[in-house]
Amino acid sequence: MRIAVIGAGNVGGGFARAAVAAGHEVVVTAAHADKAEGVAAESGARAAASNLSAVEGAQVVVLAVPGTVAPAVVAELAPALQDAVVVDATNPLNASFSGLDVTGISGAEDVQQAAGSVPVVKAFNTVFASRYAASTENGEPLQVLMAGDDADAKARVADVATSLGFAPVDAGGLRLARALEEMAFLNITLNATNGWAWQSAWQLVGPTA
Repeated sequence: MRIAVIGAGNVGGGFARAAVAAGHEVVVTAAHADKAEGVAAESGARAAASNLSAVEGAQVVVLAVPGTVAPAVVAELAPALQDAVVVDATNPLNASFSGLDVTGISGAEDVQQAAGSVPVVKAFNTVFASRYAASTENGEPLQVLMAGDDADAKARVADVATSLGFAPVDAGGLRLARALEEMAFLNITLNATNGWAWQSAWQLVGPTA
């Protein structure tokens, strides 16, 4: 697929590298052009001069920006998105990292409101960027939990997750994005307070049928 990654920090850079390795055509952009160019040079992605140019022809657009600015970023992009799916990989942490800063039920729903008719899928936010290139644990693929209201959009994101070596799990409608954001916040908090190595991941185990 042609994937546009908006953001070249840990999440954006990690996703771009993993997606290129999986055979996708990846375009990356960032607020600071040198960061996007650096990620592109070492990953095999292409750097774009602007967010708008990055999303031209994209089938999947991955938001890897601070969660609190994600709605504004997607509002800028929405008119240029044709047949694209937006993946909200962000976590809307507040300034003190003590909680989530959202105006609605979830950050993803704020993103969906800003995106208008463009489908938004919450995904990859519960997986640390450090695991994008290490998608298995004890020989089993890590799970990517997804929430969204458009079944076709979730199927496209599931294909991307599978190509990166993950096991996609449909968590339900976008209402469930709040649960995914809280799960991510808990994992972040545990690693920050306990000095863990930022490798822990959520995994649903046991019979599911």
